[in-house]
Amino acid sequence: MLFKRRHDPGLFHRVREIFWPRAGWRRVSYYLMHRIRRLPGTPHGIAVGFAFGAAISFTPFIGFHFALAALLTWAIGGNLLASAIGTAVGNPWTFPFIWIWCYRLGSWMLGSGHVELPADLSLSFIFDNPWRVLLPMFLGSLPTGLVAWIAVYWPVRRMVEGYHHRRSRRRERRRKARAAPREAGS
Repeated sequence: MLFKRRHDPGLFHRVREIFWPRAGWRRVSYYLMHRIRRLPGTPHGIAVGFAFGAAISFTPFIGFHFALAALLTWAIGGNLLASAIGTAVGNPWTFPFIWIWCYRLGSWMLGSGHVELPADLSLSFIFDNPWRVLLPMFLGSLPTGLVAWIAVYWPVRRMVEGYHHRRSRRRERRRKARAAPREAGS
């Protein structure tokens, strides 16, 4: 293969790369923002997609974040790829904080106050008592997701608009530069 790695990194290195990228989190963040700016579509569509991805990442439905974000984005007419990138807001580093916040907010919204989960919390407990855990998390994720949607939409839209504006100006300068020698030769 032309672009294949010479040595397979192995499972340990691939898993480590998920939790701590070799290039660093700053570089990964810069790369994601660069990819978002360059996506095809309108600034509104890209911002809607990214905002839905970020908002959905606050829900407790881990395996369905991509599908839910894509469904909501498609219904509004946003950019599906931006919604997939937006779900990166929920990642292994942020999920514990998101889950604790959403659970406590949802418990407060249900009127049960500050309810502590058992110390031996396990998947079997969650499957045996889904309403005790998932209902507060889901209710807490709704206002949190709405706030995240609003907080993400406007900066992403402005970022993409600025990039598109700079790109169109650059294209216009190049077009004029190419046209100038032709007009001078006539």
